[in-house]
Amino acid sequence: MISCTEFIPAYSELFKYIEEKESKVAVVDFWNYLSDIFLTNLKDLVTKNGIRGCWMYWNHTLNEEAADFTMELDEEAGEFTITMHHCPSKGRLLEYKHIKPYRDYCEHCDALYRRVLEPLGFEYDIDLSKTDKARCCVKVKDIKRKR
Repeated sequence: MISCTEFIPAYSELFKYIEEKESKVAVVDFWNYLSDIFLTNLKDLVTKNGIRGCWMYWNHTLNEEAADFTMELDEEAGEFTITMHHCPSKGRLLEYKHIKPYRDYCEHCDALYRRVLEPLGFEYDIDLSKTDKARCCVKVKDIKRKR
């Protein structure tokens, strides 16, 4: 069985193709479709476990992808943070000499996860300012809980 990381260049090229043939809006629409169809596990975990569901979801996924990351969970404050020290997806794309990554590749994480978490009462913030080094930071805050 091949790993999910083998598909990363294909995803990047697909995003470029969709934008070239249609528009950036079409790329975002595609990401929204993927979020709706494939992220029901995140939605279910967060619905059942609250902010801890974020930790449960990403602990599994990021370890499966062999990412270099730190996660912090403060259930009392209703906050969850992922500090991505090295994203294997973006890192792999940056290593390739024969293809140029889709310029907005990392925005798919924003589109996919924001779409799930915000309707459930969470604030989702992502810092994409260091994606040229395969780094980012995600912060999720439970805004519906009483402080």
